[in-house]
Amino acid sequence: MQIEKVNVYKILLPFKDDFSISRMQGISSNIIVVEIICDQGRVTGYGEGLPVEFITKETPATVVKDINLFTQKDYFPWDLKNVSQIWNFVDCLPDGKEHNTAVCALEMSLLDALAKRQGRSIIKYFSQDFFADRVCYGATIPLADKKRIIELCELIRKMEINRLRVKMSKDLKQNKDAIETIALMFGNDYDLRLDPNSAWNRDLAFKHIPLIKKHNIKILEEPMAKEDPDFAEFTEVIKSTGVMLMACESAASLKDVIKIVKEGCYQMINVKLSRNGGFRRTFKVIDYLRANKVAFQLGCSIGESGILSAAGRILCLLCGDAVYYDGSYDKYLLKKNITDNDVSFGPGGEAGPLDGPGLGVKINRQNLSFLSDSSKTVTIMRP
Repeated sequence: MQIEKVNVYKILLPFKDDFSISRMQGISSNIIVVEIICDQGRVTGYGEGLPVEFITKETPATVVKDINLFTQKDYFPWDLKNVSQIWNFVDCLPDGKEHNTAVCALEMSLLDALAKRQGRSIIKYFSQDFFADRVCYGATIPLADKKRIIELCELIRKMEINRLRVKMSKDLKQNKDAIETIALMFGNDYDLRLDPNSAWNRDLAFKHIPLIKKHNIKILEEPMAKEDPDFAEFTEVIKSTGVMLMACESAASLKDVIKIVKEGCYQMINVKLSRNGGFRRTFKVIDYLRANKVAFQLGCSIGESGILSAAGRILCLLCGDAVYYDGSYDKYLLKKNITDNDVSFGPGGEAGPLDGPGLGVKINRQNLSFLSDSSKTVTIMRP
């Protein structure tokens, strides 16, 4: 299969409602979509990356620059015959989280094209040792006022989902209101994780402990910056309550994860396909966690399109041993999508494999064109 050109799109995806977290306002997302054109247009492959600057220092501009650079390498598989070429290509790329979004988008587009050409799902390129034919996603509640949280809880309860993750702010009262509202709406029938996105300081973190104990919180996700000198002290206290600490922002690469596991502050890792650099690099992280018997959840970045949601679904189905699953929020979050397929989860958060080869989604060309910034589109021709 000959790749003739690579198109790189910068796309703004608008949200239906505000989905803010402590570190950023959530009204839209900036994603990068890679489209590879093969065999005179008979085969097209798509990949997506979602840069989060405060985590990996990546921006849409740096991702496009990386993709342009990586496709110029001698080892980029312009003549693509088998999946080992894709793995060799990824393994030759520079390490470091500051390249992971570009690696993810490029790798995904190559896998999608090859799998379509071979008439198979991308799932077939990976070990089936932990495969599950269904997974159950949880629901995430953003920073919001009490009225909005009640509305979201009613919707979540109606869908019979009780695995919840609630975003926390720097405001103790706002956080207290959110947790107590959820407890009121769900009674004792919930599994609740708190996610401050590393925004708390020592004083605020310790003030949350009585609230965490009272409402039987199971997981606290990256409450403070790992470099905070008071983090180790808070870690010892919170672990004594039986609450598990989960790393997220600080776990963007295999090198980061190895360091976290050896330090022993966190008992769980939040793994994300785009942030961790695509399938090849993400499975290296997961394999390391499995070998060291460290629990993990599979998460997502806020505002993924159907492309990244479909890839995330594949990852989830291949990891039936994950503790939690987050993602496939498409129709619940996005005002417009760039796939015709609805990749959203259903009642109970349940979701299974998508039909069709490759990622299993069809691109909506009209929406792709409408939502992309044409002035920023880059086309890379075959040398």
